[in-house]
Amino acid sequence: MPDLSTTLASIPLKSCVFNASGPRTGSGAALSKIAKSSAGAVLAKSATLKSQKGNDLPRTWHHEANPDDKDGFESHASMNSEGLPNAGIEYYLSKETIDEAVGDSDKPYMVSISGSTLADNLSMLQKIHETVQAGESRISGVELNLACPNVIGKPIIAYDFDQMDDVLSKVTALPMFSGPNALPLGVKMPPYFDGPHFDRAASVLNKYKGVVKYVASINTIGNALMIDPVAEMPVIRAKGGFAGLSGRAVKYTALSNVKKMRDLLDESIDVVGVGGVFTGEDAFEMILCGATAVQVGTCHWTEGPKCFNRICSELSEIMKSKGYNSIADFKGQLKEWSKEGVAKSREAKKKNKAQQSQGPNLNQEAPSDYQFLSMLLFALLAILVADKMGHINI
Repeated sequence: MPDLSTTLASIPLKSCVFNASGPRTGSGAALSKIAKSSAGAVLAKSATLKSQKGNDLPRTWHHEANPDDKDGFESHASMNSEGLPNAGIEYYLSKETIDEAVGDSDKPYMVSISGSTLADNLSMLQKIHETVQAGESRISGVELNLACPNVIGKPIIAYDFDQMDDVLSKVTALPMFSGPNALPLGVKMPPYFDGPHFDRAASVLNKYKGVVKYVASINTIGNALMIDPVAEMPVIRAKGGFAGLSGRAVKYTALSNVKKMRDLLDESIDVVGVGGVFTGEDAFEMILCGATAVQVGTCHWTEGPKCFNRICSELSEIMKSKGYNSIADFKGQLKEWSKEGVAKSREAKKKNKAQQSQGPNLNQEAPSDYQFLSMLLFALLAILVADKMGHINI
């Protein structure tokens, strides 16, 4: 059986797939369902200094490809303008919440923060430090969200490189991130689209490579807009309808960001791939581009925590079919385009198409329901004929 384990920012994970900080992560009860799944870690909702309700409803939208698709598996895209509804940092640090979230599980519990100001972030980090110092050893790391596009009146910090540099300079100077008991620090990043922006972002992150242990790329693509053509208005109420785009539609942007970040960042900084991951194949592609681990957000939102079991199972089957025993066997091994690769892919598609056109195999060892019913009817017919000819009496 292939080994899905990985080590992210010095944190051992039994599975390289876990949840993104977002929907279904706001309470201890919701987090406990993640802990009971095949997810490798439990990442709490991005917290603010005080609890907040977020933006006005309706603030979410899912593309509905099929009314019968209850899990949203066929959905092309989702949008949200939630505005960081959460219970406040003290809730996610409390013993009661962590007890409920991870229970007897040995899965790492990680905290995410997204303060409205630098002062708020520093204050929350101090609270995390005090909680750990007081003996709460189950907090394995901190993810600093510099990428939220949905807080009204607040810019995306990681698009302002000078501000991003200033924030990281002050955050990484905190004592909690130095010494033998330092907490690993991760940074949630927005999507970038232009070469110089990738370069600049990586340059800032590399300045703090001694403290920043991973980056999670990407958050939602900001300022998407969905219109209700019947009502002639946006489907989302907050921010004039402008919202963060997520789901399958963003996977291709996410893959490019993972690949570029892996190419540009210092080797000591891990990359977590997030954005549009719905299948084991999606996770495989993220790892192939250089991701050490993969987060799942929208699929977890629509399908629930059972998605982690399915994605891990599918990833394991892909690895098995390719002869990979561990994540390390293919992580960051994306090949250059080649004619040989095209031919290999074309041949695989032809083979798959041929297998589909053949239909079900009637020579399987275990008969189908149709085969069983046919045999039963044939036996009854034989008995009736025999009785008619006087060979048996019934």
